[in-house]
Amino acid sequence: MCEKKVPVLNFMTKNRDTRFLKSYTLNYTNTEGNEKLYEMVSNFDYEKPEEIGQKASGVVIVGFCGEKLLLLREFRMGVNQFIYNMPAGHLEEGESIEECAGRELREETGLYIKKICKILPPAYAAPDLSDSSAWVVIAEVEGEFNPQTEADEYIQPLLADRKQLEKLLETEKFSGRAQLMAYFFCKLGKKLLV
Repeated sequence: MCEKKVPVLNFMTKNRDTRFLKSYTLNYTNTEGNEKLYEMVSNFDYEKPEEIGQKASGVVIVGFCGEKLLLLREFRMGVNQFIYNMPAGHLEEGESIEECAGRELREETGLYIKKICKILPPAYAAPDLSDSSAWVVIAEVEGEFNPQTEADEYIQPLLADRKQLEKLLETEKFSGRAQLMAYFFCKLGKKLLV
């Protein structure tokens, strides 16, 4: 069997530069030796093609309290509807992963991290569109809901037990990561996380 050549990134061109997103066209040589133009967005301002995909931009918090999984019902402008998601956010300058997770959790839910069980290496969110990646912070959470969201955010936090998760999975829309986490938590409970 003949092994295929891996596509080669030749150069990139920045198309757009906004506060949160940069848009690039990547020029590749594909597996057959032909030119392929590929568009992507990033949170980062790159100067060299080899920098793409090398930095993580934030955290995703997989929170649980007892036998309940923390979810957010939030309006996402990119899909123009409510979906269920996990708390998440961007790392600020000089902030540690743990500090970022705690801050984002408080802002989006009012809850606090009781104990961090595990921090997984960065995972890509949508590698077909972006190099955006985040550390996954698995944590036991506590406190009372009191979200401190911005005017452009609409977030309703929820601690869902396995029965609630089962119903939500059949009737509601989710982000991919939240859907998978809800499904496995529904099947296995918190032993999935600890």
